[in-house]
Amino acid sequence: MWTQHFIDTKRGTFELFVKGSGQPICITHLYSAFNSNGNTFANSFTNEFTVYLVNLRGAGNSVGSVQQDDLSMKESIKDLDSIREALQFDKWSFAGHSTGGMLGLAYAIQIPQSIEKMVIGGAAASKEYMNHPGSIYCKENPHNERLLEIFALLNNSKTPPDIRKAVGREWTEMSLYRPEMYEEYFNTPNSGSVVSARLDYYSYTELPSYNLTPYLAIIQIPTIVYCGEHDAQCPHVFSEQIAEDIPNAKLITFTKSNHFPFTEEPEKFTYMVKSLINSSFF
Repeated sequence: MWTQHFIDTKRGTFELFVKGSGQPICITHLYSAFNSNGNTFANSFTNEFTVYLVNLRGAGNSVGSVQQDDLSMKESIKDLDSIREALQFDKWSFAGHSTGGMLGLAYAIQIPQSIEKMVIGGAAASKEYMNHPGSIYCKENPHNERLLEIFALLNNSKTPPDIRKAVGREWTEMSLYRPEMYEEYFNTPNSGSVVSARLDYYSYTELPSYNLTPYLAIIQIPTIVYCGEHDAQCPHVFSEQIAEDIPNAKLITFTKSNHFPFTEEPEKFTYMVKSLINSSFF
């Protein structure tokens, strides 16, 4: 069971959920809110690590934002590191999926001395994934028109809960290698609801200039980069680039996965996580 904690830091009070045993690892997502149900991605780490699943500023019951830039990656990293300090860890590891992985890359560049090891999955180091026709976020992708309609419904406060749930499922099914397996994949309690203010800041303020590619080579942290071969959000080529540019990185490809390898190929994903604690893996 995930246990709720409130951590007082020099930057405010943050809500986080803790589960597992072993070395500490921080897990979060750039625009999601978590609760005591935990998270499918985070659950994959709890047998090997003590997981600190963090609600960032403005998510869940964490401190709110005072000004818009409080929701930026730069400020979010400062928040994460203030949590690390409050927990009295010299270092912790970090794992992030999708934009959580992008935040992890920025963390490793901005405050590398705080991170022991890192897992980055289904991510990209620049905004170029938005221009790749293999991404559902690209205008050339056949799913993009419908995806924009889904976003409009999710961003409309008047959208009924049942419609919101249905279109959320549709978005997820676009990102599954076997969408017909949805019911089987998502039959256990989970959390990770979209925080609209954080998503909007990322989409309209940060993403247009997002480019960490020139800085990847300075990351010396042992890093696992993973990706589904059929990833329809951040296509596999962008994980290849990240793994190639980080000197101490290893790429793991999930050949029967789209954007959610931890759900689509859980046994292989669990083996990958176990490998993370073995330094000879790198």
